[in-house]
Amino acid sequence: MRAIDPLLYVPPALRREVARLRDAGELGPRLARKYPARHDVRGDRALYEYVQSLRGRHLRSAPNLTRVLYDPRLDAAHRALGLHTVRSRVHGDGLRATREIRVARLFEELAPELLEMIVVHELAHLRHREHDRAFYQLCEHMQPTYMERELDVRLYLVLAASAPAPGAQR
Repeated sequence: MRAIDPLLYVPPALRREVARLRDAGELGPRLARKYPARHDVRGDRALYEYVQSLRGRHLRSAPNLTRVLYDPRLDAAHRALGLHTVRSRVHGDGLRATREIRVARLFEELAPELLEMIVVHELAHLRHREHDRAFYQLCEHMQPTYMERELDVRLYLVLAASAPAPGAQR
């Protein structure tokens, strides 16, 4: 499976600037200055409570979530940083739906604004399945700086892709 290009929809001029910053070694320090803090949402239970608080604040009438967890298998190479899944099963005479959100383990170590961005993105899928205009309007409603944060997550992915693998020589 081919990894997704984190800058796929970024204009060419901005792509060139990101490449210049990465090659000059300035991208990492810029992101570190912009996001110096790390959140304290550690573990699946804390993540569940965090997601439920955001859901309660912005999407009170949205369906409840059965499970929320950090998933170590999710990353850019698997083309997903977060997943929202719904499963319906026959339960007696009716259907029982289970909804879960999985967040890439990467977000356990990043800034609170970036964790909020990925959670907002996955919560928006409770209302809108597709990445359409209404979806992004809801994301912006829940986190007014959503688009800026999404770009910054993409920049972190560029930085991570350019870092040498542990034990590798350059």
